This record gives sequence, structure tokens and C-alpha cells, in this order.
Amino acid sequence: MNDMLSLVSKIHEKGNQFIIDELKKNGTSGLVPSHGDILFCLYKNGKMTMKNIAESIHRTKPTVTVLVDKLEKLGYLKRIVSEEDSRYTYIVLTQKGEDFKPVFIEISNKLNSMLYKNLTADEAHLLENLLRKV
Repeated sequence: MNDMLSLVSKIHEKGNQFIIDELKKNGTSGLVPSHGDILFCLYKNGKMTMKNIAESIHRTKPTVTVLVDKLEKLGYLKRIVSEEDSRYTYIVLTQKGEDFKPVFIEISNKLNSMLYKNLTADEAHLLENLLRKV
């Protein structure tokens, strides 16, 4: 009854390895699972500030900066200074980032299928609610 953290850690580890393997199968290099949170935010919201991304993915701004720098270097996103207020810089997807969306969705769907394959819909819902409660 005391191995919840161990179980969650194993799920996280297996999930990350699955993502890495799928990225390799798709010929995608340079991306790592931690980039997924940022890409997901941008696919969902369009342009975002670093602060908004950090808050959305529950990471520090310095961590997000490192991840964004790498994604920018790989050509998936770019920084754009706000036309209304030059104090704000937005992170936006490039064409390469937009073109990657179908692969991202496919990998996400496969991962979710793998994670939930032995659970009923009610069990999956209960598990997610219990984890949020923790």
C-alpha cells in the first residue's frame, strides 16, 4: 500500500521511453518528452508568453527557457515581440512546428491507448480523479 510513488514513477518512465521510441520511428531527432508539454500548449493556445507556458506546464521560467531555446534551435518555434507592447515576447509555432502536429497527435493517441488499455472508462476516470486528489 506504500508504493504509489514507485508505480507512478514507473508509468512515467515507460511513457517517456515509449515517446522516445515513437519519435525515432517517425524520424524525428532532437525532441525529448519534456518538449511535448510546450508543443501541446502552443497547439492548444497559439501564441503564449514564457510566463504563461511556465504556469501551464507547472515548470519554472528558467526550465521553460531552456526547453524553448532548444525547440527554437530545432526550428519548431520562434519568438515574436508583441506589436502592442514591446515588453512582451510571444512564443509561436513555425511551419515545422505546425507540420509536426499530426505526428504529435498520433504519438499521444498511441500513448493514451497503451496507458488505458486495461482500464474501463469508469476506472480511467476514477484513477485520474484520485491522482489529482493526491
